[in-house]
Amino acid sequence: MKKYLVGIFYSLPVQLVLLHLRRYQVLLIFWYILFATISGNFLETYGANSLYLAPEYLNKVNALSTAMVGFSIAIFIMSWNITCFILHAKYIKFLATTAQPFLKFCINNSLIPLAFVITYLIYAVRYAQQQELMSTGRIILLAISSLLGFAVSFTLAWIYFYNADKSIYRRMHAVLTNANIKYEKKVKRRRNHFNSGEIRVDWFLSATLHLRKPRIIKHYSQQFLDSIFKRHHIAAVIIILAAFISLITIGYFSESRIFQFPAAASITVFFAILIATAGAIALFLRSWGIPVLVGVIILFNWMYRHNIIDLRNKAYGLNYEAPDARPAYNRASIVQLANNDSAAADKSNYEQILNNWKNRQQEDKPVLFIVDVSGGGIRSATFTMNVLQTLDSITGGKFMQHTLLINGASGGMLGAAYFRELYWEKVKGNIANLEDKNYLADISKDLLNPLFISFVSRDIMGPVKKFKTDGNAYPKDRGYAFEQKLNENTHGLLNKKLGDYVLAERQAAIPAIFFNSTINSDGRQMIISTQPVRFLMRAAKDSSTRVVTDPDAVDFTSFFAKQNPYSLHILSALRMNATFPYVLPNVSLPSNPEIDVMDAGLRDNFGQSTSLRFISTFNTWLKQNTSKVVLVQIRDRKLSDWDSTATPVGVLNFITQPLMLLQNNWYKLQEYYQTDQVAYLSQVPGLNLKRVIFEYRPESQNSSASLSFHLTAVEKVDIAAALYNTFNQRSFEDIERLMK
Repeated sequence: MKKYLVGIFYSLPVQLVLLHLRRYQVLLIFWYILFATISGNFLETYGANSLYLAPEYLNKVNALSTAMVGFSIAIFIMSWNITCFILHAKYIKFLATTAQPFLKFCINNSLIPLAFVITYLIYAVRYAQQQELMSTGRIILLAISSLLGFAVSFTLAWIYFYNADKSIYRRMHAVLTNANIKYEKKVKRRRNHFNSGEIRVDWFLSATLHLRKPRIIKHYSQQFLDSIFKRHHIAAVIIILAAFISLITIGYFSESRIFQFPAAASITVFFAILIATAGAIALFLRSWGIPVLVGVIILFNWMYRHNIIDLRNKAYGLNYEAPDARPAYNRASIVQLANNDSAAADKSNYEQILNNWKNRQQEDKPVLFIVDVSGGGIRSATFTMNVLQTLDSITGGKFMQHTLLINGASGGMLGAAYFRELYWEKVKGNIANLEDKNYLADISKDLLNPLFISFVSRDIMGPVKKFKTDGNAYPKDRGYAFEQKLNENTHGLLNKKLGDYVLAERQAAIPAIFFNSTINSDGRQMIISTQPVRFLMRAAKDSSTRVVTDPDAVDFTSFFAKQNPYSLHILSALRMNATFPYVLPNVSLPSNPEIDVMDAGLRDNFGQSTSLRFISTFNTWLKQNTSKVVLVQIRDRKLSDWDSTATPVGVLNFITQPLMLLQNNWYKLQEYYQTDQVAYLSQVPGLNLKRVIFEYRPESQNSSASLSFHLTAVEKVDIAAALYNTFNQRSFEDIERLMK
């Protein structure tokens, strides 16, 4: 037994794994990310595993999409083998004296890749069964397709390297033969366990998967061995260059649907290029690798600061030209923007909108609804659409007529904005039924795949391309890809500008919408509305004190009055509202100095703060003209969610818990504060303020839909089922009762 164990330990496959662990561990990081992603231990909350386990091509998970991912995995494995072959050649010099040394290296270096392929297939099959609810026949088809893509990629690589190896061996055959003959004449042939400077290898697998002992190479000069490896290295580098060129090509033509390959395929090919680059840095720069990388970063930073390169994303429709016309973003200008006269003028304008809303009602003192929706990716958009369709149904189509304002954050606003647009189409007579489930299917479609495709093939690798609209040019990046896909999913209904809604909102023909976002530099709120709302820029002044607080919000249309604010695309306003860190790019705005904004959820993930300030501002009008003011809050998570309270389970938690305190409790802190706000405002004499809450509660804690721009079939079913839980059914009953 000991003999067999020693033989296994000193076999080339095992020794290569140990060599990877001892040297160039950075190359193993890529394998860790891939293993962790497919197993759900890396960014599962944001749907990263779905990109691999349910890859989409042309909006479908099919045999072609899984074959593409299988093809890309084979490319990554080949890049891994190439890089390891180049870096580790000096430890396995005996392979240079054999035919097809690179093929033999790949076979012996296959333990990690083989483990990944098996793991990937297991998780993909399980995911298809449990999350995508696929039939057994379809799962088998997809698994076979993935393996076929894998096989095709390896076959093409094998043909290339077989011909390259054959050509190299043909040139070196005579030298190898003569060296062996001379050595046999000089010394009696004997075998060592290993040669000086190499790892000990007693056995290795041949091209036909037979066990072979390594050949002694003492009679070959170092120059000769290096020349053989160098020829193989050149052949290998050509493959990496081909992958690099292909990824750039995909980025250049990525607007064509044919080139919108599965995001997992693009990410894996990108990893293949990165792993080759990491290997090249380690091989050629060695100890200079880190200083050179730091130098490159400093160079790029200098080019960015001097506008030689511009990586900033723009809000489409805004004018970024004429730097002298840009508004100053400082305390003085913001305080002046929110001066008493301006706030009073905007308040007067909105009172007229309130009067127009009342004139459209049939009651003398009608019920007024304000809808607040929470962030939460596509799960929140889908749940919001579900709730709004049901509310329209149970109120006989009167809910939106009684709704004055829609406010919120991130994913929920995608669903709310789409529903409002459908309602507007119904008012104009273009559609008949708001409860059509096709609209629900539209908003629940994938948005994650095009984001990652663009990020890899266009933002990082591809050439910068621009498009023009309204006379302005903007770079195409993943923000552009997001808007294009959302526009496609919603059949172009949201492809409008802010100015297109001015008259309809002023006449109260449709509810107004506040598109919120958070200013990164100071945490203030940016409020985008068709009507100026400078009265919302700061809290109401306390009449008992002379202290006036600084504004904590900025009115978009007033601040950017000279930058064509009403030309802002609605899709851009929604994206600014839903700019989750890193997933979507921060949006740079044309101020002086420039500010950038991101997800509204950082400031208020539930959309209540602005609504409550609005109610406080108009409480006198509301008391006189409405019977009830009802806050309808649509949330993607439970109120007072004790189930998610984390407890330390190890030593590491005691170290990380203080650092993660704010992140883990961010939404809860907002909730505590907003609950107090609602309680205080509810005590205003004469203001009949009610709050009705709808919550997405998964059937089980482990089946909660991911916080991403992608939903599985099971998650869509779970979100739909949440409408029928006891809590939400009582909320629907509350709405029916309040309408009477």
